[in-house]
Amino acid sequence: MTVGLKDGLKLAGVAIVCFCAVFVCTFMLNFYLDVAPLRDTVSEEAIALYEAQLATAKFCSAITGGVLSLTAAVMLLFYLRLYIDAHAAQLGVLKALGYSRFQICRGFWVFGLSVFLGCAAGFGGGWAAMRYIYDSLLIEGMGAIAPRFHTELLFALVAAPSVLFSALACVYPYFVLRRPPLELIRANGKKQKKEKPLPNSKKDRPFLREMCLASLKSKKLLVFFAAFSCFCFAAMTQMGLSMNELTDTGAVMSYMILAIGLVLAAVTAILCVAALLRANRKNIALMKAFGYSLKQCVLCVLGGYLPFAILGFALGTVYQYGLLMLMINVVFAGVESIPSYSFNVPVFFMTLAAFLLSYALLTTLFARKIGKVPVKEIMLEE
Repeated sequence: MTVGLKDGLKLAGVAIVCFCAVFVCTFMLNFYLDVAPLRDTVSEEAIALYEAQLATAKFCSAITGGVLSLTAAVMLLFYLRLYIDAHAAQLGVLKALGYSRFQICRGFWVFGLSVFLGCAAGFGGGWAAMRYIYDSLLIEGMGAIAPRFHTELLFALVAAPSVLFSALACVYPYFVLRRPPLELIRANGKKQKKEKPLPNSKKDRPFLREMCLASLKSKKLLVFFAAFSCFCFAAMTQMGLSMNELTDTGAVMSYMILAIGLVLAAVTAILCVAALLRANRKNIALMKAFGYSLKQCVLCVLGGYLPFAILGFALGTVYQYGLLMLMINVVFAGVESIPSYSFNVPVFFMTLAAFLLSYALLTTLFARKIGKVPVKEIMLEE
């Protein structure tokens, strides 16, 4: 079988996303399950804060778990597609030898190992940080609350996602590999499309612009990852810094949100850079052979993603503002100790400056990688 254990362990990006999702959901849902039965012990003065914190636990778990689970699923499908395209000839040979799609695809369960490792590490990390989280969410008059272990959370946050994503890793290739063996072997996993005649306006496009558009069309999922990376950076950074200024009790949560946002942004950005470099090696070699400069090569490959990166940053800014407004004005509406909130202009410009600096550093890194692409070696490849 072409799928090995090492292939499933290469999905570090999926594991990190799962870690972040389960890490947050573990202590939030555990806090909810521990505190929900204690309503009768809360004083009348603290009941509004008590209900607001329970609502926050459910709200944050739903938002974080839902968004990051969807992101992990998209990343898993992206990795699976890359693997199938890279090993299409081997998979086609297996089909030609008489292996059924079910026999081939059941070996893809190993891609679910990254989900299991990420979820297990997130669950353990959530428990390690739980004492600090409980102290920051302490409600006046209730006293210290000792975390209790809930077996149902272990099943819901570790076992169930691992089984679900392993099943997804087997089902997706089952539909992708419906093509005949010869098509997989000859086309290297990609369907051959008939060339359509281009209008005159498209025929007259400059070469570099045509290459840039071709790069965008061939890797549409990378557009999502580029926008999502900037979305996470803008939303989590501004939210974390704004929460730290709103209340002292939210300091732990604000730093945690900031760290998770930076990790997710870095992971998805590195994924984009690595995938773009791998997908455009021949195009880059061709441009270098034609005498185009390093700057022109970088702009050709990365230039088309800049509008989507800016869009992701803008959406992240709007998202964090709307979410904080909802939390302050709706969830914590009856809590007197929570101050009013308005858009934090200084934090926005700090985040924008950090975003531009990060994009410049990422572009520099990409340029160095492009400079190392061996033109002669790639041009001699079949």
